[in-house]
Amino acid sequence: MTKMSGASLVIGSTGLIGKKLIFELAKKDSEVIAIARRSINNLPENVSLLDINFDDFLENGSLPFCDHIYICLGTTIKKAGSQSEFKKVDFDYCVSFAKKAREAGATKISLVSSVGANPYAKNFYLKTKGEVEEEIKKIDFQYINIFRPSLLLGRREENRFLEKIGQNLSSFINLFLIGSLRKYRSIKSSNVAYCLANYQQSGGIKYLYFDDFNNNF
Repeated sequence: MTKMSGASLVIGSTGLIGKKLIFELAKKDSEVIAIARRSINNLPENVSLLDINFDDFLENGSLPFCDHIYICLGTTIKKAGSQSEFKKVDFDYCVSFAKKAREAGATKISLVSSVGANPYAKNFYLKTKGEVEEEIKKIDFQYINIFRPSLLLGRREENRFLEKIGQNLSSFINLFLIGSLRKYRSIKSSNVAYCLANYQQSGGIKYLYFDDFNNNF
């Protein structure tokens, strides 16, 4: 694989946001490396696939030279099978990839987290998301962008029953989420992907919410 300045790595590139993100980044005519555990069909010409075993990677893996890492990795406790397996995906993998990317030269990181993320939350999901954010903030990236969407709208490959119900009710519920509650509005996954690809970093740590995802930049 050719090393180029400015390469972008996308972790979670088969997911709801990640899959859209690699196509948004490809439009920018820069080198994009999609990291996944399985093949991805119909990738743009300037997107390379790096197919790896995540568990092996945790032990002794390394990443190619890069400038920016996008972490869109996430699962559910139901799909993972247990809280420990969920945390391996949403915490261990994410933090490990972030550290490996920094070692490979990355100075920028964009993390898809969740609205309400808090390392002290009673909710296990939100607590884990908050813990990931805190660990990544300890790594010396020059730019740290933390995207905190609420319910994501879009068609997933796997069936998430409760999420599907929420999507069907989302347009109605959004009407009541005003003022400081706007950040809890559901958002199209395509909007988040576009924001990820086009947001211009200003340095330091930046949190982005619902209204940020609807800007055209």
